Amino acid sequence: MAEENDNSQEKTEEATPRRLEKAREDGQTARSKELATMAVLMAGAGGLLIFGSSLGASMEDIMRDSFVLERSAIFDTRHMSVQLIASAKEAALALAPLMILLVIAAIAGSIGIGGLLFSGKAIAPKLNRMDPIKGLKKMFSARSLIELVKAILKVGLVMAVALLILNLRTEDLLSIAEEPLIPAMEHVLWTMAWTFFLLSAATIIIAAIDVPFQIFDHQKKLRMTKQEVKDEYKDTEGKPEVKGRIRQLQREMAQRRMMQDVPGADVVITNPTHYAVALKYDQKSMAAPIVVAKGADEVAFKIMEIARENKVEILRTPPLCRAVYHNTEVGGEIPDGLYMAIAQVLAYVFQLRQFRKGRGERPGMPNFPIPPDMRRDI
Repeated sequence: MAEENDNSQEKTEEATPRRLEKAREDGQTARSKELATMAVLMAGAGGLLIFGSSLGASMEDIMRDSFVLERSAIFDTRHMSVQLIASAKEAALALAPLMILLVIAAIAGSIGIGGLLFSGKAIAPKLNRMDPIKGLKKMFSARSLIELVKAILKVGLVMAVALLILNLRTEDLLSIAEEPLIPAMEHVLWTMAWTFFLLSAATIIIAAIDVPFQIFDHQKKLRMTKQEVKDEYKDTEGKPEVKGRIRQLQREMAQRRMMQDVPGADVVITNPTHYAVALKYDQKSMAAPIVVAKGADEVAFKIMEIARENKVEILRTPPLCRAVYHNTEVGGEIPDGLYMAIAQVLAYVFQLRQFRKGRGERPGMPNFPIPPDMRRDI
């Protein structure tokens, strides 16, 4: 029932970044065949206009060298193969600039929209592509109808441009018959090159229409229903109960690591019922005392329990304990404002240990200085 409800929903939501990324992974992106065709035709026509003179001169040299034979060459059995190789090299060199231009245009036209994309999924064989029923559906689909209309418009546009050129150049074309042979050939080639260029330029109009349509069509295909957006959010962000459980496990792991450091603390200061902070200081390796563990309520009681089991000194200093708890992080150093107070705590603990060993008088509890901006009396 829920599945039917999902299928009945309209795809009104724009594709999410994850949907777009997955589509690219599957080889789905906006592409315009008309843009690629236009780029290749324009490059070819422009290349002929730019390199046409040198290309024609090279072809003339090749033809002259190929059909002019000296008497010695007639009896040379290797002459034909040598001449063929030489002609092929010269032709390749002459055509190289045009070929390079065409290759660049073909690549640029293909990645003009959608960018460069390599996907193994796009070229992987799929059995559903061989389904004749689906093939017939594609033949008579709305997209096929659009492609048919595009093809008719392309042919019509090119024919219209061709007729316009023919109408404008009729007298010029007829005058070629009265020209000498070499100038006439150059005139014909010049006319053909510019005609090809103008016919190719007609495809700019087709590409200008097709590119926005392909982008729109691609975005429309990737649209999502509201339910799909919700499901994707759950998959990427995680269900609330799962995320809550993960956070709980992370807190438990952090607490276990924190509790392992309590036995090595020098002193634990307490509120004493709500907060507990374990402190440690080593003159050789530490620039300032650090907080090895801290906690409130049940965690505070656990810290105090571990401290008693390991004979770590516990001091009841409610104002100082609250100040340290709210102004420090586990593993962090004591802030400058509380440094003097913590130094007095450590000195007091040292004197207390000496007293218990019979090496001095019992120290009195000092009045720990706490900056007003660090006090937390609540």
